[in-house]
Amino acid sequence: MKTKFIFVTGGVLSSLGKGLAAASIGALLQARGLTVTIQKLDPYINVDPGTMNPFQHGEVYVTDDGAETDLDLGHYERYLNISMSQRNNYTSGSIYNSVITKERRGDYLGGTVQVIPHITDEIKSAVLSVAQDNEDVAIIEIGGTVGDIESLPFLEAIRQLRSNLGKDNVLYIHLTLVPLMRAAGELKTKPTQHSVKELRSIGIQPDIILCRSEVDLGKDIKAKIALFCNVDEDAVFTAIDVKSIYEVPLALYEEGVDQKIAILLRLPAKNPHLPLWKDLVTRLKAPKDEVRIAIIGKYVDLRESYKSLHEALIHGGVSHNVSVHLEYINSEDVDVETVAEKIAALHGVLVPGGFGHRGVEGKVAAIRYAREEQVPFFGICLGMQCAVIEFARNVLNLPAANSEEFDPTTPDPVIYLMSEWYDHRRQCLQQRDSTCAKGGTMRLGAYPCRIKPKTMAFTAYETELIQERHRHRYEFNGRYAEAFEAKGMVLSGLSPDNALVEIVELPEHPWFLGCQFHPEFKSRPLQPHPLFRDFIGACLNYKNRTAHE
Repeated sequence: MKTKFIFVTGGVLSSLGKGLAAASIGALLQARGLTVTIQKLDPYINVDPGTMNPFQHGEVYVTDDGAETDLDLGHYERYLNISMSQRNNYTSGSIYNSVITKERRGDYLGGTVQVIPHITDEIKSAVLSVAQDNEDVAIIEIGGTVGDIESLPFLEAIRQLRSNLGKDNVLYIHLTLVPLMRAAGELKTKPTQHSVKELRSIGIQPDIILCRSEVDLGKDIKAKIALFCNVDEDAVFTAIDVKSIYEVPLALYEEGVDQKIAILLRLPAKNPHLPLWKDLVTRLKAPKDEVRIAIIGKYVDLRESYKSLHEALIHGGVSHNVSVHLEYINSEDVDVETVAEKIAALHGVLVPGGFGHRGVEGKVAAIRYAREEQVPFFGICLGMQCAVIEFARNVLNLPAANSEEFDPTTPDPVIYLMSEWYDHRRQCLQQRDSTCAKGGTMRLGAYPCRIKPKTMAFTAYETELIQERHRHRYEFNGRYAEAFEAKGMVLSGLSPDNALVEIVELPEHPWFLGCQFHPEFKSRPLQPHPLFRDFIGACLNYKNRTAHE
């Protein structure tokens, strides 16, 4: 079967949930026995999100091949349980960069380079590349909203693709808002009408309209939208608000979205097999207990900055049939005097990844408290590095121990910038050279790690060799390895050549583990990551133990 393409656009305002809708549709089509791939096209000029502020854009998601991508790729992987790559995320910046490179190289033979056809052709090539493995369906999400000037080349490209690929192979789904005006007690369809009008003005007639709403639309409202937007009445669906994002596939299934897609694209008639999704939602709705976790970070005002981490903790809770309540604590508000009052009532401490020195001392104080008070601790990337710094200062008696990232002149750089990899980068940082490139200059993507037997890490993974994704520049300084091990810190995960420390843990502690990689990127709702599963299990044990003390 030739690959069918579904294009998902959005109108009225951003953050309507196009990524979740696209991922949920993909999950439903998978449940019908189809192979699915998915792609995000982002209109911003950045080549990738790698240098973007998490406060503005949310987390940077990292794929196995080292691509720094939009956070929606995390939704795609979690819902579809497939690995994304660089070809699953393109931006205006990457498209224009490719075209300009070709122009400078002379590929266009001196011709005038224009948005149409050169930019749009590049976009079409990017779209077609995502289905190179001949999947049954490719879902393409267009970032931003209809009407954004920077989105126009993408919309023009997908308009052209319907002519290129044939009507039976292309489907347009438009997600829009139907607000409930509570003062009047009415649902308003005008925003949807205007959004579709804008889409039609550039040559795209949606085949399906998903209406984001607080309440079910009802037949009359759906009929009105169908009439004014020129779609079939049975092609207007309510995308109703739900408590958990993992209810979205089931909600769309109940509306009949996958059935309509199958009819319009002439896909095989099969009923979706959804028992795992139903069991997941049942567990989320009726947990048997709750654990409370402290997230000690500096992006606490915007939880999208830790999106994959948040979801991985929920997945870990599902493993034990418990809900996970997250207390986001600004590390700048934590010190040795305040740490106990902020953490004492909680059941676990997690320090996530991040960059820069701001708030680091608060993270170190929280880790010391967790270590000394036997509170379960999980450190990820920078969180592991802070655990190493804390242990060096307070157990190895190296009071000035630090990371070269925070103090390039520290006498004890227990975390350092590896000279074998980053000589030029170190010189730039030490000289505060603002011309140094920042994008794509880290250790990115999946790397192997060999785990020592009889460790917490081995208990979790139950295998010796793993692959996990990284996004960092600084490493554990191997010069201090013997000193750490002599004082009881086990270096339980190493690169196969023993050059890089990937996991550290304290065997005398109920559960104290730090990893240099980002395990949250590989956690799935139907397959929770083993480290998050065991961390939540340790938090539950801590809660039960302390309740009887």
